[in-house]
Amino acid sequence: MAHNLQAETIAFRRDLHKNPEPSMEEFRTTDKVAAALDAMGVSYRRLDPTGVIAEVKGTKSNSDKIVALRADMDALSIQEKTDYEFKSINDGIMHACGHDTHTSMLLSAVKIANSIKDQFSGTIRFIFQPGEEVAKGAKAVCAQGGMDGVDAIFGIHAAVQTPVGKLLACYGPSHAATDRYSVVIKGKACHGAAPQTGMDATVCGAAMVMNLQTMVSREFSPMDPLVVTVGSFHSGSRFNIVSGEAVLEGTIRSFSREVHEQIPVVLKRICEETAKTFRCTAEVDYDAITEVLINDKEMIDLGLEAAAKITDAEHIGLKAQAMGGEDFSEYTKYAPAAFFSLGVGGQWPGHSDHYEADEDAFETGVAFYVQVALDALEKLSK
Repeated sequence: MAHNLQAETIAFRRDLHKNPEPSMEEFRTTDKVAAALDAMGVSYRRLDPTGVIAEVKGTKSNSDKIVALRADMDALSIQEKTDYEFKSINDGIMHACGHDTHTSMLLSAVKIANSIKDQFSGTIRFIFQPGEEVAKGAKAVCAQGGMDGVDAIFGIHAAVQTPVGKLLACYGPSHAATDRYSVVIKGKACHGAAPQTGMDATVCGAAMVMNLQTMVSREFSPMDPLVVTVGSFHSGSRFNIVSGEAVLEGTIRSFSREVHEQIPVVLKRICEETAKTFRCTAEVDYDAITEVLINDKEMIDLGLEAAAKITDAEHIGLKAQAMGGEDFSEYTKYAPAAFFSLGVGGQWPGHSDHYEADEDAFETGVAFYVQVALDALEKLSK
């Protein structure tokens, strides 16, 4: 059935690709999805400000089990530089992460599920999520009841530079917790010829950059992967003035929820104590953007078994952990979850202004969405 909808899936994807929208501003995309659901006669509700949740209830027998499938919809602030006929017409915005493909595949999955609802029991909930790129969408979905009653949830992400149609999974933690921090160092400016009369924020900041790396080497177990990055360091205004203020900004990535909870405390201590060494002060701002995405073993096994029903064994496998973040992790707090990668080929990496996805992969993605939902409902209903 996915094969029969391939042309339709491609057409919808190309329309979304041509008309990308920023995170939490996917108004046209929401309207397009809603219109398609209206045409199918599928019930749904809109989220605030954007996004859609649809449901198809099986009529084979009574069951209160709910399996959710999720696709994100937002684009990135990137100027597209491809030659596609359907390239972005919105200046500075493009689908460079495959969210247009996710939405289109999930919509075709809705159509299939609706056409065979007499063949399954329970409810399939389809979450068309906004704002993944800013890590606000999944939280908004959950806050508006999107995970209420859900017994299991599955997601797919297009994997570029990966063989077309390959389905890959990772047991346990698959995507890191992604946090952002900033540190404002306050010292005392003075003439560069008399540094003893000031409190040098630049020297303090330089020491802080080095000391923060001890979080990796001395604060946490070497068995728990951790990345501490200082992405920007701004200090000073003139060559002969000792700087009175410096600002550091960066990101921290981790795979352990226990470590994730401790990071803000450790970071604050290191920054404040380092600042005291140089007679400065440090104001630390910490933003925990996404939690660790931890896949449930039973749901991963179920997903791999579902994959084996729709494709050859050579197109199924396991993948390594990724330090990138994914707000699908928010759903893992509410129900057993599994997140899969779908190979879409291409020569360019994700978030590239030349992003490309081989549309032949869509058929596999649509079929997997449906199959894993059906198998999960059957298993949960026993």
